[in-house]
Amino acid sequence: MRAIEFQEYGGPEVLKVVEADVPEPGPGQISIDVAYTGVNFADLKARSEGYRVPGLPFRPGLEVSGRVRAVGAGVAGLAVGQEVAALTEGGAYAEVTVADAATVFPVPSGIGLRTAATLPTVLPTAHALVHTVGRLQPGETVLVQGAAGGVGTVVGQLARAAGAGAVYGVVSSASKAAYAKENGYDEVFVGAFEEPVREATGGRGVDLALDPVGGETLKGSLASLAVFGRLVSFGNASSAEPWTVGQPELYPLGKSVAGFSILSLAATGPAELRRLAELSFAKAVDGTVSLPVTAEFDLAEAAEAHRLMGARTSTGKLLLRVAG
Repeated sequence: MRAIEFQEYGGPEVLKVVEADVPEPGPGQISIDVAYTGVNFADLKARSEGYRVPGLPFRPGLEVSGRVRAVGAGVAGLAVGQEVAALTEGGAYAEVTVADAATVFPVPSGIGLRTAATLPTVLPTAHALVHTVGRLQPGETVLVQGAAGGVGTVVGQLARAAGAGAVYGVVSSASKAAYAKENGYDEVFVGAFEEPVREATGGRGVDLALDPVGGETLKGSLASLAVFGRLVSFGNASSAEPWTVGQPELYPLGKSVAGFSILSLAATGPAELRRLAELSFAKAVDGTVSLPVTAEFDLAEAAEAHRLMGARTSTGKLLLRVAG
């Protein structure tokens, strides 16, 4: 089978097409004939700096859609030929991949395999940020970093559907701002955001800030909170050094900080992940949210997909077409 792997860390050029043996599922696993693979920023961090890479060579890819190829011992509720979407621990840039059955989800009725590839990471993450961890209440205001990305696109729609008083986004370009405004955002700030947020909220700040960037941006998000505001960190795209927050930042206004990682939840709370996936997938089925695929590449063009995402000019969701 064809697969994409890298044998050293570096730019997109280190991604190579290789011929590999078809993997077989072990106990509690299934193998999947891949139709589409989602491209995520975590894949770029794996390729460039070894994020969640246990060793080289490594095959990236964290989410797929396709059909069950084979079922390992002890797996119930999944059958050969069934259409599924899945989270993987890597290896999704391939014609066949293996996933733990606990992170494999039947594709909902009415959802095609192309759309299904956008579901495993983005929808549960966005739902958790708005509802489970962020606990957004009707009338509250939200600030979202990376508003035009995959998660940001869905968060804007979910926050609007949840009755947010105002949804503010932060992006890196005017074109991204226009895109975000089509997906639930009231105002979108390009670049600097702390002063514009204060002006937009009459000096009050926002009730909920969602940050996948880390570093100085995370500090700015915290500073943009209102009294009793909540900050949820769900990534470190900046690759900044870990930063601690304590009494001086939190006590005066009663702020709180939380975190979320769907990959960590898959390892530590698979039952909670399944419940979260069920809730979030329902929002795609009933039309509450949609996640536009804004670019699609052949599996062999994975490096081009990485170049586009790495240039920070992409919006929505990027996919690799494997056997769609």
